[in-house]
Amino acid sequence: MNDQVTPEPNGDGSDRPRLGPRPLHRPEVDPTSAAVFGRPAGVDGAFSPQAGGPAGGRSVFSEMKVAPPPPESLADAFGRPSGTTEVLQRPPADDVPGGVDPWDDEAAGDPWRDPAAGAMIGPPALGADDAKLDADKKTKSRPTGQLLSVPELIFGRRVKVTALLTLALVALLIGGAGGVAGWYIARSGDSLRSDVTLAEVSPGKERAAGSVADISNRVRPAVVSLEVKVGDSGGSGSGAVIDSGGYILTNNHVVTLGGSVEEGQDIAAVFNDGTRVRAAIVGRDPKTDLAVLKIDVPNPTVLQLGRSADLAVGDIVIAIGSPLGFADTVTQGIVSALHRAVVSPGSSGEPAIYDGIQTDAAINRGNSGGPLVDSTGALVGINTNLQGADGGTGNIGLGYAISIDYARPIIETLIRRGEVRHADLGVNAASVSAETSDGARVQNVKDGSAAAKAGIQQGDVITKVGDQAIGDVAELFVAVRTHRVGDAVPVVLARGGRELTVRVTLQSD
Repeated sequence: MNDQVTPEPNGDGSDRPRLGPRPLHRPEVDPTSAAVFGRPAGVDGAFSPQAGGPAGGRSVFSEMKVAPPPPESLADAFGRPSGTTEVLQRPPADDVPGGVDPWDDEAAGDPWRDPAAGAMIGPPALGADDAKLDADKKTKSRPTGQLLSVPELIFGRRVKVTALLTLALVALLIGGAGGVAGWYIARSGDSLRSDVTLAEVSPGKERAAGSVADISNRVRPAVVSLEVKVGDSGGSGSGAVIDSGGYILTNNHVVTLGGSVEEGQDIAAVFNDGTRVRAAIVGRDPKTDLAVLKIDVPNPTVLQLGRSADLAVGDIVIAIGSPLGFADTVTQGIVSALHRAVVSPGSSGEPAIYDGIQTDAAINRGNSGGPLVDSTGALVGINTNLQGADGGTGNIGLGYAISIDYARPIIETLIRRGEVRHADLGVNAASVSAETSDGARVQNVKDGSAAAKAGIQQGDVITKVGDQAIGDVAELFVAVRTHRVGDAVPVVLARGGRELTVRVTLQSD
């Protein structure tokens, strides 16, 4: 029997020998290894039958999902050449001798067929055309694969040109809209900052009865600003409505510019609500710097007259007027002193002398004629004079107002008669201060005067008139004018080191 393997012709018509089945060599199985690594009992095949079906039914491999086909560009670059039918590549057949069994490892000497051969790298599996080299051993150039486009590189697949254009247009529109919005916000920045509603306190502020705010709200409607004009000249001051008939109390120096009422003089009274009316002079008294005007206003707000005798040093007082041209101004202070005999320059050349209330409420030019009210809102004084430092006109915390008790009889007389006559002693005096007494020294006595009839002589020092002590000549005039004409008043004198008391019947000035 011949053991030579006869090659069988290939089905493709070539003379390459066709491989037959390789002889099987199955060694004996060790029973111990079979018990450890063998199939479990009842399992005949390599895979166990599927649950719920017969053996040999659907396998786990039938449930596997088939991978999607690779991208065309990758298939062109790494796939098999077009037209080939080979499934596995092998080394070139030129090294296999003809007529030799390829499965005979010793005869063929093929490491690809010898499982015991060492690892080695063989020549690449190339086609017949690619295996031919030229004489200079230069490889023949192969066609390059197709390059990836930008859409394929970014998106992993081909993208239509219209889609790219649409995307670019959308990006352009978004950028344009953002630019327009930024320009609008920059142009309208001021309006955005000003269009704000701030939180407000809902409950109203409480103003207790008797507070400065409460008093000023009740008094201010009765206070007027007075504007006096004569041709191109003019002046201003303040006043207070004291009667429902429209009578206004003010200073004489406010209504007279040159010391007297001039022809063509016009006086306007302006209320705090802006109402402006003309005012006429009812009467005036230069010796006490008081004057009364009248306006025609229906149902005016009227100030109630209080009592200056009820005041005490330290009481709160409020001054209201138009200082320095600022109408409807309110200042607060206290009573600094009472019964100050104040001498202020008169508008007619003769000084005005009155019983004054000293206060630290700010009084400036323009406050003249305005009211000084107490903590109840009652009129207790008429603001008249201010005391400046070194002859200046600025307020330094000392102001004076005519006490209402001193002014009341004068006001009533001016309203009834248009003029007033004061009680007069009929002497010229000067202030004096000595170790024994202070008072007013008589310099001369008028003939036929009340002093001459009472026996008062030149050189006498008057220290008291009625119940009022006399410290200087201003206090003498104030004390005499607090009495009426015809009153018999006791006067205390110092003469030759002795104290005398004479009774004087006051006459009219």
